[in-house]
Amino acid sequence: MDFIGYHVVALVLLLMVSILAMFFKILPVVIVAELSALTWNFLFIQPQLTFKINTPEDALLFLMYFVIAVMNAVFTTKIRKAEAQARKRKEKEKTIHLYNTLVNSLSHELKTPIAAIIGSVDTLKENTQKLSAENTMDLYNEIEIAGNRLNGQVKNLLNMSRLESGAISLQLNWYDINEIIYNLIDHNQIGDNKHRIIYHSKDLPLFQFDGTLIEQILHNIIHNAIQYTPEGSTIKIDATATDLACIIKISDNGNGFPEEYIERVFEKFYRLPKSVTGGTGLGLSIAQGFAQAHNGKIELRNKVEGGAEFTITIPAKMTDPKHYQNE
Repeated sequence: MDFIGYHVVALVLLLMVSILAMFFKILPVVIVAELSALTWNFLFIQPQLTFKINTPEDALLFLMYFVIAVMNAVFTTKIRKAEAQARKRKEKEKTIHLYNTLVNSLSHELKTPIAAIIGSVDTLKENTQKLSAENTMDLYNEIEIAGNRLNGQVKNLLNMSRLESGAISLQLNWYDINEIIYNLIDHNQIGDNKHRIIYHSKDLPLFQFDGTLIEQILHNIIHNAIQYTPEGSTIKIDATATDLACIIKISDNGNGFPEEYIERVFEKFYRLPKSVTGGTGLGLSIAQGFAQAHNGKIELRNKVEGGAEFTITIPAKMTDPKHYQNE
């Protein structure tokens, strides 16, 4: 090692200690620092193969190496610990922010349907003899709508909890996508919904997927379109089959999404700035999570002619796929 000198060896050993300090706790790094100092002394400082040091300069150099190596290990470990604490603090702040967002959203989203149910029930109880059959039916419809809304919020919370815990287990079976879509259209046209939902069924194969999750994906996206587009808007649904996947497109003729926010709409609790409609910001996040559970994805784009279009791609086995390819 005469061609590089023992000073260079010391720098190499210090580098090794620094690298180890980035990955291990302080005790093993300090031990390595001490061993490296002794190894450097024994093998490279004259006289070699002994722990004896002849010159005061080498003795001082050895002492400085030992102190620097140990201090480097200690300080690097402290920096790692400080960074970990900063990450935990940031995660805690994010969790608190999400919690506050959820509480604020739910305070409205749960209170409104509950108030509607209680108000309708009180009216029915106090005016049983005075209400006409038509008014009575209207109140029952209000209770049904509020109950469905309340049920939807609870389902969203439970579904998000399942996604967060990784407790999604696909229950695969064969499903007719036409039937799922028509059931959703019937469900979303209950009550005073002023939107027009259009779907023309096709001769599609049966697909093997989790029908409950697929239905929830479509419901959340359709509900989002109903909630965030003006009354009277048209929502179009289209379903096709490739040789590898079921592809469903849901589009509307509303105002679309601001381009700078398109990448964020699938985040948990995210709602567009200055949004005047309600919602917890969970629906699209859950839809994306359920699609990913099928190894699929949901993509969003703004149409040239106006409005938004969601494209849902779900890889799935199907009956006789060649017959339907590119149909």
